[in-house]
Formats: sequence, structure tokens, C-alpha cells
Amino acid sequence: MKNKILIIGSGAREHAITKAINQSPQNKKIYCLGSNMNPGIAEFCEEIIIDNINNPEIISNYARKIKATLAIIGPENPLENGVADILWTNNIPVIGPKKNLAKIETSKAFTRKLQKDYNIPGAPKYKFFNNLNGIKSFLKELGENYVVKHDGLAGGKGVKVSGDHLENHHEAINYCKDLINKNSTFIIEEKFIGEEFSLMSFSDGKNLKHMPAIQDHKRAYDGDLGPNTGGMGTYSNFDHSLPFLNEDEIKQAHFINNATLKALKKECKGEYKGILYGGFMATKNGVKLIEYNARFGDPEAINVLSILKTDFIDLCKNIINGTLNKIDIKFEKKATVCKYSVPKGYPEKPIKNMPINISKIKNKDSLFYASVDIKKGALVESGSRTIAVVGKAHSISKAEKIAEKEISSISGPLFHRKDIGTESVIEKRIQHMKSLR
Repeated sequence: MKNKILIIGSGAREHAITKAINQSPQNKKIYCLGSNMNPGIAEFCEEIIIDNINNPEIISNYARKIKATLAIIGPENPLENGVADILWTNNIPVIGPKKNLAKIETSKAFTRKLQKDYNIPGAPKYKFFNNLNGIKSFLKELGENYVVKHDGLAGGKGVKVSGDHLENHHEAINYCKDLINKNSTFIIEEKFIGEEFSLMSFSDGKNLKHMPAIQDHKRAYDGDLGPNTGGMGTYSNFDHSLPFLNEDEIKQAHFINNATLKALKKECKGEYKGILYGGFMATKNGVKLIEYNARFGDPEAINVLSILKTDFIDLCKNIINGTLNKIDIKFEKKATVCKYSVPKGYPEKPIKNMPINISKIKNKDSLFYASVDIKKGALVESGSRTIAVVGKAHSISKAEKIAEKEISSISGPLFHRKDIGTESVIEKRIQHMKSLR
């Protein structure tokens, strides 16, 4: 039987997913419903349709039309809008949780309450607010270490952290007022001190299979300066841990993801099929949970799928069938460094619709298209993160040099972080954790 696979979304994450599917030796046809014309995805697809990927009816109509045997949801917004629910109703299996399970990402309050109710470790002190009552006294209790989180999806930009974005309680209260004026609910919680890392797990609703740990870089500029972004780049190590983590810290992250899956099953009375992505902080008091995502990270998907040795279609079928425990998932013992090239002015005032030239990239297989479009036959940037490049090698340092060389050869009004994966940055992370431990 031919696998007819529908990819929902058309960024670099979905380009990585499409590549992984294409590498499967199984009989397949790939289709994509996206928000922009991604030439990397189009190369592997029977058809790529540009439409509203957040509209469940549009997606289910198209999935029925092509007789899809599997759908994979890339971004978070379609999950929040119940796209997985309508596809399952039409007997189309989905990699991506149903709406009530996706609350693990779409509601910060839901996640913290789940941690509390099911005694899942790694939670901060926190309080939920929808008005100004009690904010001053709670900030006083937290002192200088606090975080204000908009309780919903904000493209990775709804979180403001003391010391980074908020200089004092006065600024924090003003940000809370802004959120209240927009009718937004929010959480204020204790700020963790340590090193961030991502740990994604494949989930079939009963079993988890964990992926290599990754470190993401949210800040726009070298030295972790500037505004928050969707993620400027990532790296992973050959041993699938990270240089600043010990074995016990990886085990703690695994434990938290496993406990969360069990809690979700009880709380939501359903099976979470897809990717459970924990954003963690290694601190002097163990591993803490910053937040969850209900899908592959972008760019983290590029790191892990670039070194995945297991047949990805097989893996997806085992997720759907609830048989992940019967499959051995293998990753190459290689380090990866991924860097994003983004428009000048990103994230606040990005340049749009300017042509970019990728002809000098040596290894086109290392290239992942994101927010691009084709206009009059030319490749143009469309305002968000533009192109990602991944380097693979036996050490992070060598992988970084490969990624840097390739990303530097792209021309256009773009910039990227040169420091991601460099020895000096990694040494700084190692020393930081040593000082905390």
C-alpha cells in the first residue's frame, strides 16, 4: 500500500520532516499544505498547496481529497485550532496531539497545574493572574528572580524575564498592565538560574522514546544579547547529551517527560500521539521545567532528524499504533550545529521581499528553507527566520565550522549568530554549571 503523507506547515522544521520522510525506502507520496512556497519541500512533494493551515475544514477537505494515510502537523497553531481532532474524525491518523492534549503548550497555566496536581518535579513557585490584584506582593516575594508569561501562544515571544527584559518591578507591572489591556491572562513565576536545554520525545500515548538533548539560542545577537526570537540556532553533541550536563540531569529530564505523559493521559483521558518537547533548565537544585511544546522544535527538528537513522515512516506508524516500545530508534553518534540566517531588522522590523542568493552553498543537503517565497522566479525572504544550515561532524567544534562556512556564503540583507556552537560559548556554559554545582 502506498503511504500518502500530508505535511501541514512549510517552514524549515517541515522541510526537515519532509526530507526525513523522503529518505524512507517505503512506497510513498508526499503532499504539503503550507503558508508559503518552500522550494525545499516542493522538491519532494507531489503537490504543495498554499492556504490557511489553521483552518481545520480546509485541511480535512484536502486530506480527504488526496486520500491521506497519515498527516504530520508541524506548527503549534493548527494544534490549538483542533486540526488533529478533525483529521482523526475523518479516520486520518495524525502525528500531533488533539486540541485538549496540546494545552500542554497552548496554556502555561494548564501545564503548571498539571505539574502540581500530579506531583511532577521541576516546577517553580508561580501564580496565575488576570488582573493586578496581588501582583505587587507576589513580585516582592520572588525578589529579583521572576518571569512573566502570557498564557497562550506567542511565537516564542510572550515571555519576559527579569534582568533580561524587565529591569525592575515597575517594568514588570507595566508589562502585566499591557497584557491585561489585551485581555490576556498570564503567569508570574520564579526565574530559574542555570543552563537551558531541550529534550524532545516521540510519544505514542503510552510510551516515550527520547531524542538527543539540544541547546537552543533564543536571543537575536552574539553573546546572548538582543530581543527574543523563535530561535537563532541550536547544537547537539555526539553522545546525545550536552557538554554542560551530567548523566543524572538527562535522566531527570527523561523522568519529567515520562511523568507528564502519564499525567496527560489521566487528565485528558486521551492518548498523546506526537512529539512531547520539554524546555528544561539545569540548576543547582536539579532539572527544572521551563515549558512544554506539543511539536518538534524549530530548529531542533533539523538537528535530530539530520542524524536519525531509523526509517521515519516506520517510526510514525509505531506512534500511531501505540507500539513505540517495539522499535529501536537510532541516531548517528554525531554532533550537529544549526544556524539560522534571518532578515536585517529581525525580529522587530524585519526587511521583507528582498532577493537572497544561495548559489555558493556547497552542500545543498545541509540547507533548510524557512520563511522564503518565490517571486518572479527569484528566492525572496518573507520577513521571519529565512534559511537554516546544519553542520554534522564528530565534534561540536567541527560541526560549527561547517555550519558557519555554509551560512556565511548566503548573500542578501541577512544576518546570523556567529557564536552558536563555538568552543568559547560552550566553555562558558560548562563553567557556568560548574559554578552553580
